[in-house]
Amino acid sequence: MTPLTIAITVLAYFLLLFTVSWLAGRKTDSKGFFGSRKSPWYIVSIATMGSFISGVTFVSVPGMVDEKGFSYLQMVMGFVVGQMIIAFVLVPLFYKMNLVSVYQYLEDRFGVKSYKTGAWFFFISKMLGASVRLFLVCLTLQLLVFEPMGLPFALNVALTVLVVWLFTFRGGVKSIIWTDVLKSLCLILSVVLCIVFISNRLDLGIADITGAIFSNEHSRVFFFDDVNDGRFFFKQFLAGVFTMIATTGLDQDMMQRNLNCQNYRDSQKNMMVSIVCQFFINLLFLMLGVLLYMFAEKVGIDERGDNLFPAVATSDALPLVVGVLFVVGLFASAYSAAGSALTALTTSFTLDILQADKKEVGSGDHLTSVRKRVHVGMAVLMAVVIFVIGLLNNTSVINAVYVLASYTYGPILGMFAFGIFLKLKVRDRFIPLVAIVAPVLCYVLQTNSEAWFGGYKFSYELLIFNALFTFIGMLIISRPAEK
Repeated sequence: MTPLTIAITVLAYFLLLFTVSWLAGRKTDSKGFFGSRKSPWYIVSIATMGSFISGVTFVSVPGMVDEKGFSYLQMVMGFVVGQMIIAFVLVPLFYKMNLVSVYQYLEDRFGVKSYKTGAWFFFISKMLGASVRLFLVCLTLQLLVFEPMGLPFALNVALTVLVVWLFTFRGGVKSIIWTDVLKSLCLILSVVLCIVFISNRLDLGIADITGAIFSNEHSRVFFFDDVNDGRFFFKQFLAGVFTMIATTGLDQDMMQRNLNCQNYRDSQKNMMVSIVCQFFINLLFLMLGVLLYMFAEKVGIDERGDNLFPAVATSDALPLVVGVLFVVGLFASAYSAAGSALTALTTSFTLDILQADKKEVGSGDHLTSVRKRVHVGMAVLMAVVIFVIGLLNNTSVINAVYVLASYTYGPILGMFAFGIFLKLKVRDRFIPLVAIVAPVLCYVLQTNSEAWFGGYKFSYELLIFNALFTFIGMLIISRPAEK
């Protein structure tokens, strides 16, 4: 594909994205921006279905089958169980309390320090995670479009973040839900058609595709033989359960969608349908991964991992339409994920940290004014973080940011678990200290686990220990509930 072809494809998708965003958000006020609970559950379900897939996932899941097979499905099975816990434990609670931000629960249960601690941990995690994901997309744009045209990376970042800001500044959650519907449909269409085109080039008929995939050495799903293996079933499954609870049920970004349904029963319907669909979407990505490796071997493409899908899709060995589908799928997932993150960051910073909804000052709509300024500030900060990551130009920095982001959800998970399962009160002023100590203990545990536990190496299950340390810390600073 030429840079011009890619640029035209991206611009066409943006035009469609802005049209959907404008139609959805043209009459939206601050209440609608933060979430108005008027969206039909089936629309939210389609939107949520694709919200789990980021631009990184779009290229990483197919690429991982070379080293990990289909082991990721073990984690996705955990996602299903985690989603059920969110739907039948957290969602009724949040609807009963009529929450806009999920971290308002912490204030009601423990106090202001707990509330602000949860909000700040979310803010740091989401800003870093969203910036890294968008950075990887900017990197792809730089290689495919901006660099061949002689345009600088700074311009790339500025335009990318500007696009994200433009399609979210008016409609907020309402726009995000409808643009996520567009994203979900584009993702599914892209993956299915890529499977069809690549299968045709491999001379596989529709009846032969599943047989060829599941007889391949890369299609192994379950790993029970080695507890030290990162692919070990119970590591993956339990990590999936708690990762889903932490990064969806306790994440303002994801819960803004689920809390936009008309009532908690509709929200539960949305979550059950979307998680089943997510399972099959991830299965499609893994199946595509096997076909990509089969095709790469046939035509002599040596790329592996994250570089495999882009290399195959944009190669001359496949029709131009496959490259177009790849670009549409990549940018559909990346920009929608960034838009929802920007909206969630704006909501959390405005309501949780600034508490602008409690400070009606002067004339006019103070909340709307603050929200708009915060929205601009979040976009600028995201652009700065992306640009700094680009200047560092170090893959280890990206990995470190992802590790840090995963660490920040542990204290949030621990605080909510303590609040839901125990009736004890805590000394609220010590909560920030507990939330900092828990990840530090996890870091010590992770760096020494192989020496201390006979070669055992922590994987995603470290999140559980992070939450456990937070839970224990809250027990230490607890006091009996007042009668």
